[in-house]
Amino acid sequence: MSDKISVIQIGGSVERAEQGDYQLDTKAIFSEAWQYTLKARVSIMLGLAFAIFLGMLVSYIASDYLGGMEAVIQDPQAGMILNILVTVIIWPFLAGVEMMGVFHAVGMKTHVSLVFSFLKRGSWVAICALLTSSLISIGFQLFIFPGIFLAVVLSLTIPLVVEKQMTPMKAIVLSVKALRFKWWQLTSIYMLLVICLLGLIFPIVMLVDTEIAPISIILFIFGMTYLAPLYYNVKGILYREIFGVQIATNKPIEASNGQEEENSDNNASINKDGPDDTFSA
Repeated sequence: MSDKISVIQIGGSVERAEQGDYQLDTKAIFSEAWQYTLKARVSIMLGLAFAIFLGMLVSYIASDYLGGMEAVIQDPQAGMILNILVTVIIWPFLAGVEMMGVFHAVGMKTHVSLVFSFLKRGSWVAICALLTSSLISIGFQLFIFPGIFLAVVLSLTIPLVVEKQMTPMKAIVLSVKALRFKWWQLTSIYMLLVICLLGLIFPIVMLVDTEIAPISIILFIFGMTYLAPLYYNVKGILYREIFGVQIATNKPIEASNGQEEENSDNNASINKDGPDDTFSA
């Protein structure tokens, strides 16, 4: 048996993405993402829990140095410093959560330790997160529509920095160039996720002053254990379909490399066992 390692391209490609040459099937994306969520949501939730805990810890410690949380809330400059600090610290770990969705999209198994797997790209990830969040914030300050537009077209920059090893500026430019072609469809996909989130929040708002308010909170937390992984799995599939993912495998691959029409069905030929597939950044 041959031990030869082959590098294959799954999904789209950067060259085709720049031309808008990709197709997105909203129903198929959510169906596939839901299957991944049912099979492998624990790693994403544990990774998110770690990042949230880290963010809370950093906020607590940093706010003390800035005069306390009340002072931070009242002082815009202190709030900005705290936001920058939290962003720089937690995003190198959140990049691992983002990549879990990408890994699921190409049939690879994930585990919580992936949040530590991309720290060598941490400085680039932190810079990219700061730049994108700043651009989106400026967009919302100018008007709501520019903010929404930027939030959508910049949503896949972190995987580009990690998987394609791009600089933050190159990832931002490429993401805007590629995602602008399907902006309306991408917005509708993200809006469906937002509607699901609002559906989980609504009972809390309605029952906040009642005796059964704790039940609505429990339902919210339970729902988020599915919605959060679904969100990252949807993003992983979008990334695969738009930009493609390179993986190294020692198993025979029958899919042809040049046939664009097979991109939407290529996960049928992806190894679902995981251990023999290696991410190729």
